[in-house]
Amino acid sequence: MTYRIRGLDPAPFKPLFGLPDEELAERGIVRMTVDSPTFPCRVSLTDRAIGEKVLLLNHVSHDVAGPYRASHAIFVTEGVEQAAEYVDEVPPVFATRVLSLRGFDANGMMADALLTQPGQADAGIRQLFDNPAIATIHAHNATRGCFAARIERN
Repeated sequence: MTYRIRGLDPAPFKPLFGLPDEELAERGIVRMTVDSPTFPCRVSLTDRAIGEKVLLLNHVSHDVAGPYRASHAIFVTEGVEQAAEYVDEVPPVFATRVLSLRGFDANGMMADALLTQPGQADAGIRQLFDNPAIATIHAHNATRGCFAARIERN
């Protein structure tokens, strides 16, 4: 069994890059300057460098017509052009975080979930995918609850 983790497609965010702060605020978006190593970009799947600019915005991560529809705040780095992709390995942003891994079936219903400690994400993903009912896994940062990435069977 193999799996794939992809960063979010940058295309929907590109029109936001470079907009004045006032226009971003009208859309409920905040431009922030990274001031600590805890600003994970959901496109590059990396923690961004101090001094970089990121956008903090709401993102619908589980767009289903059901009780598990979900959205939360995420960071996107201004100017990131390509989504990261990892096959059978976890991205750098998973390495130091406690993650909530939520396994969903083909109908968008949660079939199982678990918490992983730093360094245990790969084992948790494989454990959830041992359940044939799980079609996708959503990783969330456990402390803030925000969406980190979608994991698919490969």
